[in-house]
Amino acid sequence: MTVPLRDALAAPKHERADKAMTLIREHLAQHFNAPEDAVRLDPSINEAVWAQSRKNPPSKLRVHAARFEEDGEPVVEAEHADE
Repeated sequence: MTVPLRDALAAPKHERADKAMTLIREHLAQHFNAPEDAVRLDPSINEAVWAQSRKNPPSKLRVHAARFEEDGEPVVEAEHADE
C-alpha cells in the first residue's frame, strides 16, 4: 500500500517528520477499519521517514500492512516495503 505524505508539508518545518508518522497511522487505521491506537508500526517505517531529517520526509511511502484479530480486537501491523 502506498501512503501519501504530502500533507506533512502543511506542518511547520521542524514538525514535518512527526506529522508524517501521524499521517501513516491515520491512513492505515482508516483503510483497515481499526482504531489508531491499534496500529503497530515497525521501526523500519520510522527509519524511512526520518532518513532525510525531520524537515524533509518523503512525499509517499510504500508499506506492507496486515489486519488481524488479537483478543477479539482488530490490530494492524505495518512495515516498510523495501523496493
